[in-house]
Amino acid sequence: MAQKVQFVETVLRDANQSLIATRLPFDKFEPMLSTIDKVGYYAIECWGGATFDVCLRYLNEDPWERLRKIRAAVPNTKLQMLLRGQNVLGYSHYPDDFVKLFVQKAVENGIDIIRIFDALNDVNNLKVAMEATIKAGAIASGAISYTTSPVHTHAKYVEMVKELKEMGAATICIKDMAGIMGPQEAYDLVSAIKDAVPELPIDLHTHSTTGLAFMTYLKAVEAGVDIIDTAISPFSGGTSQPATETLAYALRQLGYEVDLDDKMTKKMADYFKTVRDGYIADGTLMPKSMATDTQCLTYQIPGGMLSNLLSQLKQMNALDRLDEALLETPKVREDMGYPPLVTPTSQMVGVQAVTNVLQGERYKKVSKEIKAYCRGEYGRTPAPINPEIQKLILGDEKPLEGRYADTLAPVVEKARAELGELAKSDEDVLSYIAFPNLAEKFLEERKAKEENAATYTIVEC
Repeated sequence: MAQKVQFVETVLRDANQSLIATRLPFDKFEPMLSTIDKVGYYAIECWGGATFDVCLRYLNEDPWERLRKIRAAVPNTKLQMLLRGQNVLGYSHYPDDFVKLFVQKAVENGIDIIRIFDALNDVNNLKVAMEATIKAGAIASGAISYTTSPVHTHAKYVEMVKELKEMGAATICIKDMAGIMGPQEAYDLVSAIKDAVPELPIDLHTHSTTGLAFMTYLKAVEAGVDIIDTAISPFSGGTSQPATETLAYALRQLGYEVDLDDKMTKKMADYFKTVRDGYIADGTLMPKSMATDTQCLTYQIPGGMLSNLLSQLKQMNALDRLDEALLETPKVREDMGYPPLVTPTSQMVGVQAVTNVLQGERYKKVSKEIKAYCRGEYGRTPAPINPEIQKLILGDEKPLEGRYADTLAPVVEKARAELGELAKSDEDVLSYIAFPNLAEKFLEERKAKEENAATYTIVEC
């Protein structure tokens, strides 16, 4: 029998997050949901990552209601979300009671698969979310944040995969957020993981940023990868994923089994071309997001991180210092123990690199996030932090020992009390804990609308 390759479609989450900063409201894709459900995808990535934040901050949508509406329209395909381990959907660690309740409610509202990663690959930051996912009856997909450095070896990744298996992971995801994995690296790593845990399906996630993705996927499939993440063609390429239809075509030609319905993917592509063209016309989708950028192979800077660097330098009228900032970034990463550059470590390292350049003195000024990182609040670093730099930043303060989340007081009951009648559900409480100011404003506006509607009804009667 031919080897079967399954697909995760990313247009509803990572593809539009990467290309248009997640500015895809529900009504833009609602007409296509029943079609997406008929394609034959292994899963649809539709929630988590930045979607929650952006729904509240820019789209004026309740992220929970968005998920429920997707679930109602997509009854036959698994729905997947991305979860940042103990950070959940935010940028710092949350107490365990919040993590557990969030996972429970995500599953109750329609999520089937939770892909759980940690920016430092510290499995201690994955444990609670993994346990909660399994308890809720969903598929726990343990993720490796892929990067390269002197300490990131295939042996280390395999060691992490074995720990994820012990924690109950049903699948393994190799998450190449910067698109820096080459075809030989993919073949070797997938082969090594397959040898170590042959019973666990492997999902490979990459981006087209550097131009490697198509080659990388083909070699990964050759090594036995089970699932690949792709985007429908109008939202593919650049900082997004490779095109779904192209890979389906190529893999079939190479003799692999692909169960996607080409008529349905064509219908999707025709629809999303119009959506994409609208974002090009209004300037949301910029040409640089669609281009190939090989700087990432040198500096390991993902596309989104590079955009942040440019924005920060522009605000400081210092765009002419970009080359210096690019050179400083890998130095800061080395000082910080070679963290993979993914949210939130990518922002932290990038900001510190720019600050070092503009201050004219390294670590003369540091952010509160870098201080917290050096204290151990983000977890165990892949390599030790440069002791001289850590001493410079912390002074006589001693780094934490153990798991930072163990020091945090429960937060759910406190949040319930603070919100009072403004919260109609546990989901409202969770939104408030995750993004207090955004959620409170959203809930107050919702209440005002309901009161106005009630008054209008009374008058009409």
